[in-house]
Amino acid sequence: MDLPTIWFIVIAFFWTGYFVLEGFDFGVGALLPALGRRTPTTKDTMLATIGPVWDGNEVWLIVAAGATFAAFPAWYATLFSGFYLPLLAILLALIIRAVALEYRGKRPDPTWRRRCDLAITTGSLVPAFGWGLIFANLTDGVALDAQGHHTGALTDLLTPYNILGGATTLTLFLTHGAIFTALKTTGDLRHTATRAATRLGLATTAIAGTFLTWTAATHDRPIVTALAATATATLCGAVIANHRRREGIAFTATTVTIAAATATLFTAIFPDVIPADDPANSLTVAAAASSPYTLKIMTIAAAVFTPLVLAYQTWTYWVFRKRLTAPPAGH
Repeated sequence: MDLPTIWFIVIAFFWTGYFVLEGFDFGVGALLPALGRRTPTTKDTMLATIGPVWDGNEVWLIVAAGATFAAFPAWYATLFSGFYLPLLAILLALIIRAVALEYRGKRPDPTWRRRCDLAITTGSLVPAFGWGLIFANLTDGVALDAQGHHTGALTDLLTPYNILGGATTLTLFLTHGAIFTALKTTGDLRHTATRAATRLGLATTAIAGTFLTWTAATHDRPIVTALAATATATLCGAVIANHRRREGIAFTATTVTIAAATATLFTAIFPDVIPADDPANSLTVAAAASSPYTLKIMTIAAAVFTPLVLAYQTWTYWVFRKRLTAPPAGH
């Protein structure tokens, strides 16, 4: 296996980690109005479940984008220019969400908190849908010329398949977040989150199953079909485990679902990084890669620092592993 292929796999791993970890962050934030509507303290408890980890989870996006820039500059240039508007919308949503999460508790004013809650919800919904829309476009193929420049219009992004991809990540992250809320809380909030996760899980199974089946049928490879089937099966298992109040098993299952679904998309486009409508114009792993020397230096750096980052994040989750109990109303 050559270095460009290895780094394609590494970047797929970074995106998988981002979707798994930030996925439940997005789900909790998006469900804030639905699950936290009873009392203000319920919303406080929901946000406390992700408070120690949400900003660390976003580091995976920075690493994924940075690794793409360094290892595959042509991929980075085409991706961030061709999908400029949706990526800009995602970036703005992430900024608004981060500011709201940081400053929500700085003022006791209820109006201030309601506005921050709206920003958190909006800032979670937009990326949850937007990432699925972008990755579905990449899987389906985009309009590229012979120089690798994106020549499509904004409306080309909104095909039925691409919209279904956005709906898949949105509903999957909502389910992931509802199960995480049930896993991390007690009492009424836990029961409410469990019921919401069951309803969302059933809808997600139908939407994600359709999208993954469509992807497997379009990219007729055994490994793509196997990964798509794994994602669908573990999602069904998550719904069953959640219904039986086994939140830990359910959360593990949705984690596997997101990982398998992400692997399905990356496997479907390989050996391209951006398939084109005209296969002759597709941007391949080999053509988009940096020089061998650059990839060698990156490999050494990644071998040293990636285990340290993984160890630190694992320790963080271990420290904050306990369930949270919402204080009484008015506390």
